[in-house]
This record gives sequence, structure tokens and C-alpha cells, in this order.
Amino acid sequence: MKITIVLYNTLSQPHTLKRRAIIYRPEEQFAADLDAKDPLRSFRDRFLIPHTPAGKEYIYFCGNSLGLQPRTVRNALLQELEDWGNLGVEGHFHAKNPWMPYHELLAASTARLVGANVDEVVVMNSLTVNLHLMMVSFYRPTTERYKILIESNAFPSDQYAVQSQLAYHGYDPAEALIELQPRAGESFLHTDDIEALLDREGQHIALILLGGVNYLSGQAFDMKRITRAGHSHGCVVGFDLAHAAGNLRMELHTWDVDFAVWCSYKYLNAGPGAVGGCFIHQRHNTNTSLPRFAGWWGHNKEIRFLMDSTFEPAAGADGWQLSNAPVLSMSALRASMEIFDEAGMDALQAKRVLLTGYLEFLLDQIPGNAVTIITPRDTAQRGAQLSLRLAGDGKKIFGALTENGIMCDWREPDVVRVAPVPLYNTFLEVHAFAQRFQTIIRSHQL
Repeated sequence: MKITIVLYNTLSQPHTLKRRAIIYRPEEQFAADLDAKDPLRSFRDRFLIPHTPAGKEYIYFCGNSLGLQPRTVRNALLQELEDWGNLGVEGHFHAKNPWMPYHELLAASTARLVGANVDEVVVMNSLTVNLHLMMVSFYRPTTERYKILIESNAFPSDQYAVQSQLAYHGYDPAEALIELQPRAGESFLHTDDIEALLDREGQHIALILLGGVNYLSGQAFDMKRITRAGHSHGCVVGFDLAHAAGNLRMELHTWDVDFAVWCSYKYLNAGPGAVGGCFIHQRHNTNTSLPRFAGWWGHNKEIRFLMDSTFEPAAGADGWQLSNAPVLSMSALRASMEIFDEAGMDALQAKRVLLTGYLEFLLDQIPGNAVTIITPRDTAQRGAQLSLRLAGDGKKIFGALTENGIMCDWREPDVVRVAPVPLYNTFLEVHAFAQRFQTIIRSHQL
């Protein structure tokens, strides 16, 4: 298998580009050579790797579910705890990182992460809360245009959210929710088919809401093209970036996306249940006539403490905030975002393409039909995750993976999701996974 990739020199600013053709080989030494040449190899040492009961490091391919802890998180949290202990309420103004404007400390790095202007992003709440807040503003059904378009296998929380919004507005989800279906015998969607559906139904669709990366198949959608197609039919276009933020290089502002929401506990490594994020395009975030659910932290910060009862939204995406910043959660995210800023999404994307390409190559060497990759083969249509459909008793195989020191995850009824993350996973780990996986499959006589 031959693949042309773009490698980035992470030690120079801006990144310099080098195009190289890679021909994968199955030998372990080939993986070791790739690791030796990896410009991001030192970043692995900045994370804590879980250990098996025997004391060995897991091969942790589960960053698409919960990212690993950066070593700097502990000190970041201790700093806020120390300031809380020493300063009490005065920490809002006199902490090393004052709590009052704490969310602003994340604005620039978040904007770089998703390709936005600083005033288009805000870190707040959790993903589904933010999704509901966005639908309050951007799902505005009319008699003729009231339907919502999603993937048939969208993450359940998105399904619940859109169904409840439809019901709240008086619509029957069975009639008002359009679900995109893969072609017969396939597991992912074609952008051509999405455009064709919009040509047929676009005049009735108020909102298109897709995952930037589908949680089950691992498919990365062409957000730029879908946004353009949706707008051409008068639809609002939003994305759930839970599996895209920190995984894909994005340009949300340039792509003209209306809004997006994401969590930060997956690829962004901010810890379990960490604070979410939100993007609102500049053309909307200055529109004070948009309906919104208001809270005091979304009020104009210059007059917030006058305690007036009339809401005046803050400029930009900040105006959608409800409550003051969860500082402890945000401090963990800040520690991780510093690593992203140093590594750069261009370099991370280049390594991600190489890692998943190598994993795909090795999986293709497994004889028989025990494993089917349901994630698109086109590297432009996927992130760091490959989803594997298993024949036979897949749950037993998954359990054997865990017993053999591999941490990935299982999705009913027959899918194992495997996500080598470029910040902390290695090519030798990919090689070891493939070897152990093949041995397990043989032992199950598949």
C-alpha cells in the first residue's frame, strides 16, 4: 500500500511542508523507524498512560471516548485550589489566573483549534446543553420549513435532543425528523446523496445537524460542501464536533457554518465530563434579535454587576453563556490546549493520516472475513478512528483485546472502535495491536 502524506516540521513557525510517498511494510522494524522519524514523538511523554494489572502500559486506543490526562493538569488544578484556599472569593479578581474572565483565557486557542475568529467561540456548559441552546436560537420552524436532517446513526444524545426540540415545537418526530441512510450494503454516507436529498427536501428543512465525525462509523463529513449545499436551499447548518474537535483540522468561519458544539473530554483530553464548547458564526453573534435562553454570564460584562433585570447580551458568542466559568474543569482544558497550540493541528493531521493508514494496511493483512473496516478508506473522510465490524462473537474478541493489554471500545451490536491518537500513540503500538488482534481472531477460529 502506497500513500502520499504531508509531514510538518513542528519546530518552525509557520510549519514547513514536506511531501513524501510512504509504502507501508508489515515488519516491526518499519514501525520503529516511523516512530524514530516522528516529529511529534516527544508529546507522548506529556501524558499519563494507564497500566494493566500486571503493571504494563496499555495500548490505549480509546482517546475517541476519553482522552488521556496531560501531566500538566495536576499542577493546573492545584494552582486553582491553592488560590481558592488562600484567597476565597477574592480569587475572582486576584488569583494567578483570575476566575472572573477565566473563559476568555481559552478563547484564542479554541479559535485556532476550530478555525474561527476569537469572538465566534466560547467554552461553556456541556455539549448537549449547548446543542439545546443553539437550537433555541437556530431551529426556527415555519409552516413550510420545519424538518430537521440528521444521520440515521447519529449519537443518541443528538437524537434525543432533536426529537425533544421537535416535540417542544409541536411536531411529530416520526414525520419531522429526516434521517440520512447509507446505501444498501454500506456503512457510511455519500455527500452526493446528501446533496440529492437536499434537492428533493431542502425547502422543508429548517436545520441540518450532523456530526463532524460520526461516532459509530468514524466517517468525517465534508462540512464545507454540506454547509454550502444546505445554505443554497435556505437551511441552517450546524455540527456536533464531539468526535472532530482536536481530531480534524477545521475552518468553521471560512466554511460559513452557522453553529457548532463539542465536548472536550475526548480528543481534547480535558477529563471526564469536562466543559464543552460552542461556535457561532460572526454574522449571527452580532444579531441581538435572535431568540436565546439568557443567563447572567451572557450579559454585557461591562454592566453585569449593576444587577439590572433587563438582559443585554455580551458581544459575540459570549452572549450565549448562562453561568460563570467552571474554573476547575477549564483549568484542565487549558493545560491540554497549550499542548495543542505547541503541536499544531497541521502536524497532528499529518500523523493521524499516517497512523490510520498504517493500521488499515495491517488489518488488511488479516486473512478471511473476520474483520471489516466500515470507516471510509479515503483519509479525507475519516479522523483518527477506524471502526471494525467483527464476525462471530465480537464481544468475546473485544474482551480478549482488553485482557491482552489493549484499550479500545465496543459498540453494539458488532463494532470495535479503534482510535490511535497522534498526540500520544505510536506506530509500534499500531503494529502490536494488529499482531495481538490477529492472534486473538485465530484463537477464536474466525
